[in-house]
Amino acid sequence: MTAGPPSSSSSPAPTRTLTTSYIVFMIVAAAAPLSAMVGTVPLAFAIGTAEGVPAAFVFAGVTLVCFSVGYAISARRTGGSGGFYASVADGLGRPAAVGSGWVAVVSYNCATIGLVGASGYFTSLVLADHGITVSWQWCCAIVLALVAVLGYRDIAVSARVLAVLMVAEIGILAALDVAVLLRHGLHALPGDSFSWHAATGPGVGVSLMFAFVSFIGFESAALYGKEARDPRRSVPRATYAAAVLISGFYALTSWAAVGAIGAGRVRETAGTHLGDLFFVLGDDYLGSAGSTLLQIMLCSSLFAATLALHSAANRYSQVLADDKLLPAALGRLHPRHGSPHLASVLQVVVSAVAVTVFALAGLDPYANLTTSMLGLGTLGIIVLQALAALSTLALRRKGVRLGWTGTVAPLLGFAGLAATVYLVVGNFDVLTGATGGIVVQLPWVIPAVGVLGALWALRLRAVAPARYRALATTHIAPAPDGSPTPVAEPHTPTTVTEAA
Repeated sequence: MTAGPPSSSSSPAPTRTLTTSYIVFMIVAAAAPLSAMVGTVPLAFAIGTAEGVPAAFVFAGVTLVCFSVGYAISARRTGGSGGFYASVADGLGRPAAVGSGWVAVVSYNCATIGLVGASGYFTSLVLADHGITVSWQWCCAIVLALVAVLGYRDIAVSARVLAVLMVAEIGILAALDVAVLLRHGLHALPGDSFSWHAATGPGVGVSLMFAFVSFIGFESAALYGKEARDPRRSVPRATYAAAVLISGFYALTSWAAVGAIGAGRVRETAGTHLGDLFFVLGDDYLGSAGSTLLQIMLCSSLFAATLALHSAANRYSQVLADDKLLPAALGRLHPRHGSPHLASVLQVVVSAVAVTVFALAGLDPYANLTTSMLGLGTLGIIVLQALAALSTLALRRKGVRLGWTGTVAPLLGFAGLAATVYLVVGNFDVLTGATGGIVVQLPWVIPAVGVLGALWALRLRAVAPARYRALATTHIAPAPDGSPTPVAEPHTPTTVTEAA
């Protein structure tokens, strides 16, 4: 891949304000740890491997750390910017990159819409529990208004807000873990959870699916290269840190929950308390105030995830607009905030229209809106993760020497992610709660959009070869000293180290 001409946009350069820690907060927020624990762990307990669920989180974490090795290699080669679009272009070529870029735009927008619905739904429920009646539609409107204000401004503002919310979110879950440990001692962490029988028992596919789904968003570090102070270091470091932090936290919290319930009673208890299992545990181990705080933090967790995925969706729109694969206006940056403000406005409008359509149709905000949109977005993002891992392996065709770790780790990551795609497609009805109709056909949207994107790239190659050659190059972030980002030529042997 060779460097192309700069974007024709006259927008100012984005502000380089993000440090590694801020990027970590952004991507951990997208994964929404509290929402994952409350929303997916009880389901995995009830219909998955029950007490073996912590092992599924460990497996998912190891797989995604392996994926991160290859993703870090790609981030260094592309200047830490462009996300899956740049990564796939580097290894698999421009047609695959355009298809991946379009899939990313659809997936992140769908996931954001789903989270808006979840935020409105749960916020309305929590308020109702405390005697305040606000419809879910108005709650969605408030969430979108806050997202619109923060998404329009400098990314550092969103990062600071997410940092505060993440500290509070992780703090309340850590308090629950500590309370369980103090009451039960080492019995709070039963060895049965990691026995072969428990980890691979009936429902292992469902447990692995929910485990991988809980990590969605952690890969978004490579979208913030243009706004990072030192993208070649901060993007890989943030990706590694997020993968380790999220997997460790998920495994520990789900393990402590098994200990709190009792290994032999996990499936039965979770089946009885699917939606409020962690609130029941919070009431038991932290008191009524702790349970109330958990409910409030669930709302803030969903808002944080919505804001983080909104930011990711905007930056994919910006990247593709820079390459004229979307309307050029979406690539413009605000003259003062340096944010893709028009992309942000469009994303909020699209989300508002989607929520309005579901509301006017009388559909349920959670059972219909959230499950369908978030399920589709989740599938698309996992497909993109698998393609990014495969893309790293394909660099060998270009003469790039990846080394032992740079070959084996992405290979293991690809194998795990490809298996997860199979599990999600095969269990899409379980993931979305749908038993038929159009929802179970939604997975076909992903390959359809990808093929359309690839065909568009091939058309550009035939009718506009100069534009085609510039694809996936104009967005690349320059080095911190302002010098151009070097991009390896296809046949230039290059040794890539694996160190972060």
